[in-house]
Amino acid sequence: MEVQFELNGKPVHTEIEAGAVLLDVLRDLGCYSVKCGCETTNCGLCTVWVDGTPRLSCSILAAGISGRKITTLEGLQEEAARFGAYLAAEGAEQCGYCSPGFIMNVLAMERELCVSGHCPDAEEIREYLAGNLCRCTGYAGQLRAVEKYLRESRG
Repeated sequence: MEVQFELNGKPVHTEIEAGAVLLDVLRDLGCYSVKCGCETTNCGLCTVWVDGTPRLSCSILAAGISGRKITTLEGLQEEAARFGAYLAAEGAEQCGYCSPGFIMNVLAMERELCVSGHCPDAEEIREYLAGNLCRCTGYAGQLRAVEKYLRESRG
């Protein structure tokens, strides 16, 4: 079965198996930032944007993405690097395995919640990022990095 969609701003036409999930299709297309961590939709490592909304690619059948806009971390290099510097400054990057999904959600949160000068407080940040698991940290450094990034990037 063939699907056609936009991946990181470029048109893609690819053959897929009928039961293929988006995560596997994206990895086959070279988007290695999209990772499988749990296979139960509980870790956030496979987060991508579908038409600008963060979604877990392990829970989306690839057959349903025709005509959609898919964004992975590979398509957000500049923004990701800016936020990644905040993670590194707080010592919150650790092994980095969860970082791509975490960064995708932070950037989505910034776009969704940081409008009209409002930036989320610590509780709103925790709520938005609740689906991202990190086995290396206690989240304190990550939370500091997110708060600083949002405060400084939005003034």
